[in-house]
This record gives sequence, structure tokens and C-alpha cells, in this order.
Amino acid sequence: MDFKLKIWRQKNAKSKGHFETYQVHDIEEDASFLEMLDILNEQLIREGIDPVAVDKGCQSSGPVSFDHDCREGICGACSLYIDGRAHGPDDEVTTCQLFMRKFKDGATITVEPWRSAAFPVIKDLVVDRGAFDKILQAGGFISVRTGSAQDANNILISHDKAEESMDAASCVGCGACVATCKNGSAMLFVSAKVSQLALLPQGKIEAAKRAKAMVAKMDELGFGNCTNTGACAAECPKSVSLANIARLNREFLCAKFKD
Repeated sequence: MDFKLKIWRQKNAKSKGHFETYQVHDIEEDASFLEMLDILNEQLIREGIDPVAVDKGCQSSGPVSFDHDCREGICGACSLYIDGRAHGPDDEVTTCQLFMRKFKDGATITVEPWRSAAFPVIKDLVVDRGAFDKILQAGGFISVRTGSAQDANNILISHDKAEESMDAASCVGCGACVATCKNGSAMLFVSAKVSQLALLPQGKIEAAKRAKAMVAKMDELGFGNCTNTGACAAECPKSVSLANIARLNREFLCAKFKD
């Protein structure tokens, strides 16, 4: 399979970016999207493009920088906007789980980084998603003593609540919800992290403090407001439900009434 790639190139957050066009040939249909980018970079290196020379002012942009880690759909690092969709044209997958058979032979594929003021571009397709870490640091935890784990049946939790909590905890923090939302809202991410703890007994003690702290940090970091368009849930690779946003709103309002 052959493809024409229009890839966003940008030196850093303060530089002006632009699209560059590349051709890749003989790509296996069972290759993942990231493997295809690996092949492109090997091709650019074989053509003699030196990234050190590029940094010193040469015109060529050098190998394409993109983020990745586990390549198993677990870490959420492979955050690419492909043909106008977060993580590409497939449903319920991250970019590393997207296979080239989803594209037509000879297709032109446009690849961009996440577009959000809260996710500044580091280089090319790599963005800084550290804002999510700051939100978690504000309240995405429980305060407990460390040591050996309790017996599994020591704290009684209904099956339905445990399942709901696990569904919320499946969020990998990739940022697709923010990139897809027209407002750049992080409500789906924050609600998932609040819900996974609010549904369990261990998280109820600090529930009010957690909801207020995480929402306040989200607003401080420049994320937009939620208008319930549902685009975030539609593009979420882990199918995190909009019901979590409703739960976050309830948690936040209850916390405010307690003030």
C-alpha cells in the first residue's frame, strides 16, 4: 500500500508550524499507524537528513517527532489527530491500535497534533499533556496508610458499583476528549477520575474536597467549559460514558452546598 502523508511540522510552541508532504510505499496493510511513521522516519534518515543539522537552521525538517510508549492502547501517549478525527478513522482504538488497512491504497492522510491551548506543542506531533498530571495532583487520589492490602471481602462493594468504577478507571488520559471538544473541555477526563473514586467507599471521605480541587485546577489550566455536545464520549478510545460528567456535576454541587 502507498500513501501520501501531510504531516504537521513545528519546531516548538512558539514557532509557526506548517504541513509537509511525504510519500511512503509498500506499507503492509497489517502495519499499525505508528509503524508506518517509523518506516517514514527510517526513509528520511536513509535519505541523509540530519536532525542536528536541521536544528542549526537547515531547511529540511528532519525525522518526524511523535509520542508513543506502550503501543498496546494502555498508556495514551500516541495522541494524533488523523484525517480530522482523534486517533483516526477507527472506533474505540488509540493511534497505536489503528491499522493501515483502515485507509484506502493511495490515500492522502493528514496528521496533526492535539489542538488545545492547554496542550502546547513540544515539537511536530508531540504535545505537552502535563496539564492532566496537574489535575490529578490536585485531587485524583485517596489518603490511606500504605502496607499490605486488605482482604478482598473486607470492604463490601456491590458488583454494579465496582463495574462502574472500573469503566471510569479505563480512561488512559490520552486527551482525545479535549482535542475533539469544540470548547477544549477536559470534563470527560476529570469526571472519569472523580467517578472511579467517588463510586467506592475508599473515595467517599475526600469526595467533596476532590471534586472542588480538580474542577478548580481544570479551570486554572485553561480548559474550556462543557456544553454537553457529546463529541468527547463519541471519540473516546475507551468508551468512557457521558454519565460520568453528570456524576462530576453532582459531586461538585454537593461539595459547594456543604461549604
